[in-house]
Amino acid sequence: MKKKIVFITGAGMSAESGISTFRDSDGMWENYNVSDVADIEGWYRNPSLVLDFYNNMRRSLESKQPNAGHLAIAALEKDFEVQVITQNVDDLHERAGSTQVLHLHGELTKACDESKTVVESIGYADIHIGDKIGQTQARPFIVWFGEAVPEFENAVRMLSDADVVVVVGTSLQVYPAAGLLNYAPSDVPVYLIDPKPAQTVRPVRCIAKKATEGMKQLVEELKTI
Repeated sequence: MKKKIVFITGAGMSAESGISTFRDSDGMWENYNVSDVADIEGWYRNPSLVLDFYNNMRRSLESKQPNAGHLAIAALEKDFEVQVITQNVDDLHERAGSTQVLHLHGELTKACDESKTVVESIGYADIHIGDKIGQTQARPFIVWFGEAVPEFENAVRMLSDADVVVVVGTSLQVYPAAGLLNYAPSDVPVYLIDPKPAQTVRPVRCIAKKATEGMKQLVEELKTI
């Protein structure tokens, strides 16, 4: 039976593909107040602004490509059972070939109704005011601040029987994602790939590199387990 590796990935995973993070001073987020475009109250206040922001992000995503880190994770499926829990809303893990990807914060290439119970794939198309899904205005299938994280329990189940856990490109400082490591078995090895590793809730093996270089090192180390 193959050993099971669970990856937890964040913004640093996709940064090398050119997708800007909250912290970037020269990216898309620089021109917007986070509370206006990443908070449920912002959607209620100004849905046109929110749609414009995510339409621009979706158009930009179409031209982005998976980087060597994404490809390395997908390639590990040859020798391991690999599951990915990502905080990212892009589709780069899937485009790299990963077959088991859980999106904690939603998916940019999908739209939904107001209750998020009806979900449709839209690829890289825009959502407009007046577009309907079900009986309501279509909205991005994104988990905003102020909303529940419905996939959290599924993420917990993934971690509960992991043989190895790897955290890539996320500080895991924001809840509820910050608590995920608590659900992995206490005796399994945990790797943290990040150029500036933050403190974690449990001991980890730090690889202080960006995602692409860190994944190269991880692949070599996994050959010994």
